[in-house]
This record gives sequence, structure tokens and C-alpha cells, in this order.
Amino acid sequence: MAWGRKPGPVQPDEPMNEPNQSPDGGGSTPEGGAGDSAPEQIARLLAERDELNARLLRTIADYQNSQRRGVREQEEAKRQAVTSVVLSVLPVLDHFDIALMQDPKKATAEQIIGGVKVIRAELEKVLQSYGVLPINPTPGEEFDPHKHQAVIQQESRAVPPGSVVATLQAGYALGDRVIRPAKVSIRPSREQGGGGDEFPVDE
Repeated sequence: MAWGRKPGPVQPDEPMNEPNQSPDGGGSTPEGGAGDSAPEQIARLLAERDELNARLLRTIADYQNSQRRGVREQEEAKRQAVTSVVLSVLPVLDHFDIALMQDPKKATAEQIIGGVKVIRAELEKVLQSYGVLPINPTPGEEFDPHKHQAVIQQESRAVPPGSVVATLQAGYALGDRVIRPAKVSIRPSREQGGGGDEFPVDE
């Protein structure tokens, strides 16, 4: 340090920028309009609000259209299912019409019964084509409360206690689901004794 020399002010290494100024000396402000006036800020917020409302209305409209479309598709699927069943049953009705047009004075009882059996077999095929199978337990079959409905108790030495004696009305199942249980008579179990409605003991 030289004696007698008056020290000058210390200069910074880099020039300091003024607030809200870019390094190049411009007057740009951060994004978001911090320097906007109050009317400009209000206009920008109103525009954002209108855009959000429009998006919400479009979303609601799309949801409602989707719901209506789903209902229409369900109704159409039901109509197609019913139409398929009706078309399958119509040939059976045609056979009934042919049978009813026969002259009862010329048709024998055997012919009438044979015609009924043919029509019944055809109707059974239609049901089987849709997965509907009969529940028709044979005598001596174990009583199953999930598939059978015991309507009477009947004594019989031909079947074990608690088993089916006779089927009074066939049941039907769609796959594993029982649509209608078979109505049966059963032999009372030893614990139950001979209570309930009874028929004469079968020999």
C-alpha cells in the first residue's frame, strides 16, 4: 500500500441487478402476472373459472350420455335374449297347432299320446339348449333339500329311511342354480317316526 494515497471505494466483482430485473437489464416479471393490474388479474381469473366450468359441464354430459347408452345396451340385450327364446319355442307351438288340427274322430288315443310325447321331447330339447336340465330323482335316491322339496311323507319298505319314494313334480336347474326344486314324497327317517301325511305301506 502506497503511503499518501487516498483509498477509493471498493468495487464489487459483479454488477448487482435491481429487483424484478433480468440480468440483461430488461424489466420482465415472473410468470403469473405479478405485475398485472387488478383488472387484468380479475379478467384472467374469470377466464380460468369459465374454462373449468366448461370442462365440468362436458364431463357431466359425457357421464350422462354413457349412462343412457348403457341402459339402451342392456334393454337391447334383453330383447335379443327374449327373441332367441321365442324363436326356439315357436316350432313347438307349430307342432301343437298341427296336433290340434287333427280330426279327433279319426285320431286314436295312442296317436294323440304319441304326438304329445313328441312335442314334449322337442320342448325339452329347447330347454337343454339353454342349459336347463330336469331334476327328476328316482325312488331310493337320497333326499337333497337343495334340489328336492318334500311335500309328503310316505312309508315304503322299498327305499331307505329319509330317501325319495316318488317324484310328484319334476324340478329344473339352470347349470348349478336350481330354478324349481322337484316335489317329492320321502320315507320318514327313524328319528322322525311315522309323523306327517302317510300313505299305505308299499309291499
